[in-house]
Amino acid sequence: MTVDLDWENLGFEYSELPFRYISYYKDGQWDQGQLTQDATLHISESSPALHYGQQAFEGLKAYRTKDGTVQLFRPDKNAERLQKTANRLLMPQVPTDKFVEACKTVVKANKDYVPPYGTGATLYLRPLLIGVGEVIGVQPAKEYIFTVFAMPVGNYFKGGLAPTNFVVSRDYDRAAPYGTGAAKVGGNYAASLLPGGQAHDNGFSDVIYLDPATHTKIEEVGSANFFGITKDGEFVTPLSPSILPSITKYSLLQLAEERLGLKPVEGDVPIDELNRFAEAGACGTAAVISPIGGIQDGDNFHIFYSETEVGPVTRQLYDLLTGIQFGDVEAPEGWIVKVD
Repeated sequence: MTVDLDWENLGFEYSELPFRYISYYKDGQWDQGQLTQDATLHISESSPALHYGQQAFEGLKAYRTKDGTVQLFRPDKNAERLQKTANRLLMPQVPTDKFVEACKTVVKANKDYVPPYGTGATLYLRPLLIGVGEVIGVQPAKEYIFTVFAMPVGNYFKGGLAPTNFVVSRDYDRAAPYGTGAAKVGGNYAASLLPGGQAHDNGFSDVIYLDPATHTKIEEVGSANFFGITKDGEFVTPLSPSILPSITKYSLLQLAEERLGLKPVEGDVPIDELNRFAEAGACGTAAVISPIGGIQDGDNFHIFYSETEVGPVTRQLYDLLTGIQFGDVEAPEGWIVKVD
């Protein structure tokens, strides 16, 4: 039995649910982990997560299907990405089985908050890995906390599946060429707050970030990945060592080829070659798919399919992806994990 909330009008906002999972790493190993009702993390004031940014996080969702079943979408890929981020920051890996079981445990404990089928809302999960303990020099922590908490959410971008406009940033970079762009660390997002805020103030949904080395190629769209549909049937996404590897993006690359017959292409996306795209969008766990109506680059404003209507291929991809996530479309093998 779900709780009584205005499911169809949820925003993408934090809310405190009854349960979350927490596990501690000490003396070279993780403990068993457990559910807790304490929503406050108790850590030393000298924790490296606070001073030196030794922290990583993930984002994934739980979906309620038409028959009431609750399921996760490719949680093993989130675990794999967190492990890669942990390696980059000299943090202990969270094993895939532990990660997936923690997510399932949190969903089961808060099952009444998984939104009903048909509302478009989901239960968003935030796994978090932080370095803690008494450290003041620039060095890795000796102790760590892995926690997973959850909240019901609506659409990340207001308006749902509707085109919005973005602006190119030439004054700010999201990440350095050989930095932590491919890792899901808080510092990347902190760096995006100022340009993102300026974009919002000027009436745009977010920023288009260019490659930090040459400022000639599209890399990311705010905190999401870019994709474009060419006029000759290619599904194109940028490829760069400073791009966060989006699980949604790689799912769309596969679906575009296997279900829609498009040619999947990862490669350079020059900012001055936008005319090759009939449609474009941003994609990610939070954003799902957000169609791009137009991109402002200096004095030039490029419109793709429409500023008001969703392109046909973008809509097909959205229906495919969300259909799989909500159990209405058959998923490729291994993509769905049922929550008991």
